[in-house]
Amino acid sequence: MVICSVLAIFSLFSKAMASARERTFIMVKPDGVQRGLVGKIIKKFESKGFKLVAMKFTWSSEEHLKKHYADLAGRPFFPGLVKYMSSGPVVPMVWEGLNVVKTGRVMLGATDPKDSAPGTIRGDMCIQVGRNVIHGSDSVESAQKEINLWFDQKELIAWQPAVEAWVYED
Repeated sequence: MVICSVLAIFSLFSKAMASARERTFIMVKPDGVQRGLVGKIIKKFESKGFKLVAMKFTWSSEEHLKKHYADLAGRPFFPGLVKYMSSGPVVPMVWEGLNVVKTGRVMLGATDPKDSAPGTIRGDMCIQVGRNVIHGSDSVESAQKEINLWFDQKELIAWQPAVEAWVYED
């Protein structure tokens, strides 16, 4: 009887954890695109078990990037950041999964590549902070804001990968 109750609680917990999936915004910056790293970055997120729900290849305007980086507008590096980010195409993406925002940030590594651990995207693929190849949302709230800025709702594809049962418990 007790075992059945424990199993029932565990089953409910597992389902709650699986349903607590969230979305994050990840963008390969112009240096990552120019260096041909888009596929390697996608492979890392797919290998982890996250689900790609939106992606595009675009060359963003300075006006759009000012909105994206509005929280950094008062910083001295802001004008250079916006100019750099508008200097070439970028690949914005939306990834979905359990704790994808926090885990995604860990996968990216520290903003400054010299502080990034080996095995992270920035730790393995970057040298300088001004060419750190990738942007990732830092919270669920900023992810939602960034997703809404870059994608229309119709561009977010709801789908079920065949391997999902091998990534998540019940």
